[in-house]
Amino acid sequence: MNIQVNSLFRRVDAVEERWCLSLNRGCRLRAVRDFFTAVSRLGDGVLWYTLMGLMPLVNGRAGLMPAIRMGLAGLVGTVLYKYLKSRLVRERPFISHCRILQGTRALDRYSFPSGHTLHAVSFTILAVNAFPALAAVLVPFAMLVAISRVVLGLHYPSDVIVGALVGGVLATTTMVLVPLA
Repeated sequence: MNIQVNSLFRRVDAVEERWCLSLNRGCRLRAVRDFFTAVSRLGDGVLWYTLMGLMPLVNGRAGLMPAIRMGLAGLVGTVLYKYLKSRLVRERPFISHCRILQGTRALDRYSFPSGHTLHAVSFTILAVNAFPALAAVLVPFAMLVAISRVVLGLHYPSDVIVGALVGGVLATTTMVLVPLA
């Protein structure tokens, strides 16, 4: 199984390398690299944990269940993406392709799927479901997190796409299994 998966990744890598190189050129400009590094660091959890903490403080009981949903989705998402990465062992673009620059430090060795994107999408869906006004800030931020992972040479576009899909499924499942009321 791992041989088949690795063969598939090698073929996908060849197609995605051009996309990665094109987006990764931004890392050569310090302002671009610094901007996307800051976005990526906020996507590590800083923004999401702050939001989870503020929801009940600002909205009282109405903010408690959305924060709990986000916390549960975060735990499940972390276990899920770590499991997938440990089984699928896809090297990060900056490791596999010498022309791709590492824009910031990687949290681990493997890239598939993007945990940052998984969490950004799931947390955004859950927060916006409870508080639609947050969409104006969270949707663009989640998109920037996803883009940052490719710009910084840490993920392939398919890592980000699959991370977003898994995050969407995780958020939807959480909303079904953990009602707000």
